[in-house]
Amino acid sequence: MSRVLLRGWNWCRRFRKRCGYGVHSPSDFFLITFVIYENLPFYAYERLGRLRKQCVEKLEHREKVDKLLFRLVNYMQPEFMLELGTGTGVSTAYMAEANRKMKVVTISDSVINVEGKNEYGCRNDIVYEEGGLEKFKSLLQGSDIKPDLIHISNTDDYKEAFESVLPYVSSNTCVIISLPYTDDEKKKWWKDIVDDVRTGVTFDLYDIGLIFFDNKRIKEHRVVNFL
Repeated sequence: MSRVLLRGWNWCRRFRKRCGYGVHSPSDFFLITFVIYENLPFYAYERLGRLRKQCVEKLEHREKVDKLLFRLVNYMQPEFMLELGTGTGVSTAYMAEANRKMKVVTISDSVINVEGKNEYGCRNDIVYEEGGLEKFKSLLQGSDIKPDLIHISNTDDYKEAFESVLPYVSSNTCVIISLPYTDDEKKKWWKDIVDDVRTGVTFDLYDIGLIFFDNKRIKEHRVVNFL
């Protein structure tokens, strides 16, 4: 099945899961209606859009998803974001631009060659690292301030990366999983994470998954039609 047909099929399956219908939690309803579905233009969209056009490599996400990543950071205002799988660096730039006070460290599995490094690296103080999973683990273990936003993106080591995060999460931590439906193996893993007793409220937006860890809340899973 082509990607277009698959996306259309999943949109139909999620038709009833839009606009916060059936969500009774005020905080989750706010997140869905005023962050995920927010359509107002933000100050940085135009500038970031120009960065997208400069990218000659395949982008990790649609522009719609990168804008959502921007809004999530703008809403949560994390102090420290740690990312594994830099890719083109465009999604990283969207998130970094949403909170210029946020410390951003992004780690690549290969030699760093990203579109946004020169334009956004100094201004947003993005730290670009190489070393993949091992570097990711060492930063988790060695940082005095633990990241409250973790993005597991362009990496084949997503399972090991997620397990290495768990000892350091708190009620304020959010983990973003990019492309949880990439293949059958990752799809099954994502379902296991949703059911895992170590995770709290989770959101499935198809292109990304959100994982929260507030153990004071009842464990729930939100499927959102963001296709």
